[in-house]
Amino acid sequence: MDAKTHWETVHGAESPSAVSWYRPHLETSLSLIERAGAGFSASILDVGGGQSTLIDDLLVQGYRNLSVLDISSAALEGARKRLGANAGRIEWITADVTQAELPPHAYDIWHDRAVFHFLTSEADRAAYIRQAIHALKPGGHVILATFALSGPARCSGLEVVRYSSQSLAQQLGESFRLIESTEELHETPTGAVQPFVYSRFQAV
Repeated sequence: MDAKTHWETVHGAESPSAVSWYRPHLETSLSLIERAGAGFSASILDVGGGQSTLIDDLLVQGYRNLSVLDISSAALEGARKRLGANAGRIEWITADVTQAELPPHAYDIWHDRAVFHFLTSEADRAAYIRQAIHALKPGGHVILATFALSGPARCSGLEVVRYSSQSLAQQLGESFRLIESTEELHETPTGAVQPFVYSRFQAV
């Protein structure tokens, strides 16, 4: 099963609040976005945003230039329905981020809590990093949340790669500088605890 079919199946079978990564609000992401200091006019791309409520909270806070990219059209359609009239204020991009045709130097902030740790091949990770370099404005920020080193080895039936902030920095390479990182213990809807590491990098 290819990645798109897998994620269409996942989002078609489970309610948004039942998937293991669900949180009512992404407090850590919101804090890191605020500390990036780009302001409410910042152009923000949520990679793998799916049906996450991050975009709702960013709208409430006053951010105006928001885009959500996801490989699953079902996930994005669910988010559109939830947002109702506000969905028209968002740019929705259905694509695999490693292959998407993204505009050059368009985004102040690249946020991802869903994709990078599923990229188990070096080629996919390299393609992802090239996309971020291509799409970010000079001095833009990448906010990555991945499973921490003590996190699960699999998620949603797929293998994942676990990281520390230091190993993430090594993976992103010299094009990005690590600014800050923090760990979070995420409790899934079934009560399991999953350690995440959140890191904010700046393009150099």
